[in-house]
Amino acid sequence: MKIVELHAQAMELAVQVVDGLRPDQLDLPTPCAGWTLRKLLEHCVGQHQGFAAAARGAGPDLALFADAPLGADPAGAFRRTGTDLVEAFRAAAAEGRPLWLPEIRDADPFPFTQAVGFHLLDTLVHGWDVAAVLGTADGLVAAVDGDDALAAALLTVTEAVPNTEEHRAPGRAFGPGLEPGGDGRFARALALLGRDPAWKP
Repeated sequence: MKIVELHAQAMELAVQVVDGLRPDQLDLPTPCAGWTLRKLLEHCVGQHQGFAAAARGAGPDLALFADAPLGADPAGAFRRTGTDLVEAFRAAAAEGRPLWLPEIRDADPFPFTQAVGFHLLDTLVHGWDVAAVLGTADGLVAAVDGDDALAAALLTVTEAVPNTEEHRAPGRAFGPGLEPGGDGRFARALALLGRDPAWKP
């Protein structure tokens, strides 16, 4: 499915960003309020593992999505679990099986393409979070905006995220939407998800 390969592209871009990380940067603040770079990457690795388990048929087990320790090689942990997730999505694509994502809802699973779209958004937005801390956000934004299919997929999923108090309350994945600013679809997506595209550490 096209969305699976777009997700793989998004993951490769995020991996390239995280590969530029130095261990002494792990305690720096990020655009995610109250989260250091270490906390953000622990969250990402945990999400990689949870989505991979869901793609392989796991049920609504919230523990599968728990933040994961980074170990001595944070970039390596991100890369390995990201690669495993890409492979899990590719293997599941033929069946198109729905995925249980209990962090979002536990009443029933999500259609396969919608679930992959959720993680595509997460991958690019958190990739930008890391890039913004490292001072490499312009390169990531240019790469996404320069790929029409990837930028369109990101914006399509973003625009489907409800911008209501219930969905954007403290502790939720995204803050209240901001007025879109800057040029390009990536900047628009960031603003719609409550991030300032001009954020600097």
